[in-house]
Amino acid sequence: MNPDFKEFLLKTTQAKDCKEIVMIQSLWSGYGKISRIQLDGAAIETVVVKHISLRKANAHPRGWNTDNSHNRKVKSYEVETIWYENYNQRCTVDCRTPKFLGSFSQDQDQWIILEDLDAQFPAREQHLSLCEVKVCLKWLANFHATFLNETPKDLWEIGTYWHLATRPDEFAQMQASELKNNAKIIDEILNNCQYQTLVHGDAKVANFCFSNDGHSVAAVDFQYIGGGCGMKDVTYFLGSCLSGNECEKHETELLDFYFGELEIASRDKINKAEYSKLEQEWRRMYQIASADFTRFLLGWMPSHEKLNAYTEKLTKEVLESF
Repeated sequence: MNPDFKEFLLKTTQAKDCKEIVMIQSLWSGYGKISRIQLDGAAIETVVVKHISLRKANAHPRGWNTDNSHNRKVKSYEVETIWYENYNQRCTVDCRTPKFLGSFSQDQDQWIILEDLDAQFPAREQHLSLCEVKVCLKWLANFHATFLNETPKDLWEIGTYWHLATRPDEFAQMQASELKNNAKIIDEILNNCQYQTLVHGDAKVANFCFSNDGHSVAAVDFQYIGGGCGMKDVTYFLGSCLSGNECEKHETELLDFYFGELEIASRDKINKAEYSKLEQEWRRMYQIASADFTRFLLGWMPSHEKLNAYTEKLTKEVLESF
């Protein structure tokens, strides 16, 4: 452990000593790691530390180790630190996140110290039951309501890791198609929604931590948080935890549930008439957001399992509407 960071950690937590007890995971493309740190003599037993090395990685799981990729990741970690420092404390119990305890930087290294969620949210899931899907949709609805009409100051102006402006390499690799021809139009429609919020930007099931009974969740990983339509998170999340057939079968039920929760959570933000306009707009954006993510996948990894008959159907409906 870096001695200067260790000194900062001990001072921040008022611990007498500390040690890394487990590496939870490596960061994408070798940009660092997330570790659980045990504290001795502090009020809390453990913390989670995200150690980020901003040196350019020389490997990428999909081969995308370009300057664009590196610069995007560097900014993403800067954004995440700003999120935890300036926004995170506004999240309520209905859109739970880890408490931020401190951040430290030295040269090209950064550390973010966070609450260890394992005490209350120890379970990690991959394929969810409908009840568990709804728990996450409730989290998203409350998150989107909390930051409704928010200006993404010092975050990504446009949230999500796949939006067109940050993916020129993948777009260039995408085969010629009607979707590619209309990609800029789709991007502009999403970016110019009347009703905007902060989107998590990477709301996949792996970034949700579940309580043992599955009735509550907390979310992590805010590297790609920024402005946008809430449907970006919703369509991306559903595709991360359900098959295409399941998405199609339960689409109406799950969208109705999300919008029911969003209406409740946003009552102190907008009146009923305004909410009705928001819901009408965002329901139209569900297919648009799906087509947008499909565009990214077709350039990034055309064989991806998230490209299926359901996403193909949604994309076809969008293109036919132009």
